[in-house]
Amino acid sequence: MRGRQRRPSLAPFPRRPLSTGLSSAEGEIIKIRVSQLNGCVFCLDLHSRQARKLGVPQQKLDLLPAWRESTLFSDREAALLAVAETATTLPLSEDSKADLLAARNTLGQETFISAEWVATTINIFNRISILSEHPVRARDAEGKLS
Repeated sequence: MRGRQRRPSLAPFPRRPLSTGLSSAEGEIIKIRVSQLNGCVFCLDLHSRQARKLGVPQQKLDLLPAWRESTLFSDREAALLAVAETATTLPLSEDSKADLLAARNTLGQETFISAEWVATTINIFNRISILSEHPVRARDAEGKLS
């Protein structure tokens, strides 16, 4: 295109986020924390069930809202949760910028970008679900509709 400069991409979209450094369980933890912050009950129900199926301990799920005060989360998990919170609670503050820098250093570039995309995507799905008023239906202990 003559006369127009191409803008560089800020963060390329990972075609397969799970193949670029995030496990399925880590992706679910990001989705749950973002959904907690946004108050999306449908997504909380869905992703909490998925996380349990993937082996995330219930105790970690229970402590997600207070992850910064807990010693149960690894440095990597804390970095993922910092990305999740920062992507959800814009605008950036000096503290959140410091959290992102620390997260990038802990995770590495590819995993950091994947975490950003997972957090941003679930933020969009939360808004759609909340605006659409998706209901949460009662389930039994195995997660089956009751």
